Amino acid sequence: MLTLVFAVFAALMAGSLACGYSMLWALAAGFAGFMGVGLRRGFALPSLLRMAWRGVRESLIVVRVMLTIGVLTGLWRAAGTFALLTAWGLRLLSPSTFILSAFLLSCTLSYALGSSFATAGTLGVALMTVARSGGVNELAAAGAILSGIYFGDRASPASSCANLVAALTSMDLYDNVKLMMRTAFLPLLLALGLHAWLSFKNPMLGGEGAVLTSLNLDFHLSPWCALPALVMLVLPLFKVKVLHSFGVSILCAFLCAVLLQRTGTAGALRFALMGFHAPEGSVRAIFNGGGLVSMLEISAALMISGTFAGIFDGTGILKGLQSRLVRAMDALGAYPVTLTLGTLANAVFCNQTVAVMMTVHVVRHPYGERGLPPAELAQDLANSAVITAGMVPWCIGCSVPLTMMGAGAGAVPYAAYVYLLPLCYLLTRRRWFKG
Repeated sequence: MLTLVFAVFAALMAGSLACGYSMLWALAAGFAGFMGVGLRRGFALPSLLRMAWRGVRESLIVVRVMLTIGVLTGLWRAAGTFALLTAWGLRLLSPSTFILSAFLLSCTLSYALGSSFATAGTLGVALMTVARSGGVNELAAAGAILSGIYFGDRASPASSCANLVAALTSMDLYDNVKLMMRTAFLPLLLALGLHAWLSFKNPMLGGEGAVLTSLNLDFHLSPWCALPALVMLVLPLFKVKVLHSFGVSILCAFLCAVLLQRTGTAGALRFALMGFHAPEGSVRAIFNGGGLVSMLEISAALMISGTFAGIFDGTGILKGLQSRLVRAMDALGAYPVTLTLGTLANAVFCNQTVAVMMTVHVVRHPYGERGLPPAELAQDLANSAVITAGMVPWCIGCSVPLTMMGAGAGAVPYAAYVYLLPLCYLLTRRRWFKG
């Protein structure tokens, strides 16, 4: 019955994506199905509900971070932070190294913002506009941007994925980020080399001026607008707790929105809660989004998925699968098995967040059985379920950024970092972990 429930759950997730329905319906059906499995195995309904509630309580730590990130991104958009960083990035472009520059700028901005979607929807849109006007290979340019946005999506302290992985594995966020940056060094160098070669083969003719002019007209691009992002870069160096860093950045962005962009206090509060919204046709509209409401669905998804963890742990219904995984890990190694599961989870569930949670629910016990430390589990997740979302064209972690940039799935093969990271980690993993 458990196999049937997983199959139906996966089909519902895929159907929800294809039909444009909320994934919450599929997750709710999964909850009902796993509850049914528990009842069939002899567990009482009150006992199962208590297990589910324990899982929800554990997920609330992550939910708090997600909601804070929603407020943060709404205010960064209203404060002109996204616009300023995008404008600075465009000024740094070199026509002879456009694709390489696009990769580096996407890496930098995604690390500052902690969001692949935000980077693709702002800098990515601007870069693709310049690429088209400058005669650059669009697929190579979009692939470089996709490659870069996953650098920050995986390893930024402001990233919802990095926070999710740290919370699910009981790791300190900053310790985890440091290790992720070290394991990213080799694939980053190789990706730089590949994108430099593609730049040489596809030089830009020019064309960023119109975008810069429009940004300057629509926003007051004072250097102070960079303060919210600067706070998120600097405070972690002094071991400031992540939520405290978020709080200071939110305050700075709120003041920038009110004092520099003249939104008014009520307007800034509205952007924090409901997200930034500018009229269609305005350059400001490319920065639309964010706000606390943007994180409500993912927060609900986290809580429902938390019930899965509670039910799995309380009933032990995954023990058979987990025993087979232990044997597979003994034969092949822990990371190859986790990489396979994480990639399949992204392909089946089409959602990076769900893929991460489902993967960790399945492999957590096998890692414990083999005596592997939380740091190893965290790195293996970051280098499997998190990063492979960018190489599955129908997963929203890949399809949404490409849609924002107006590019097709043909750009995926050019996203070098997304492929090189798991490959390099597979070959060098023994350097970081003895197991």
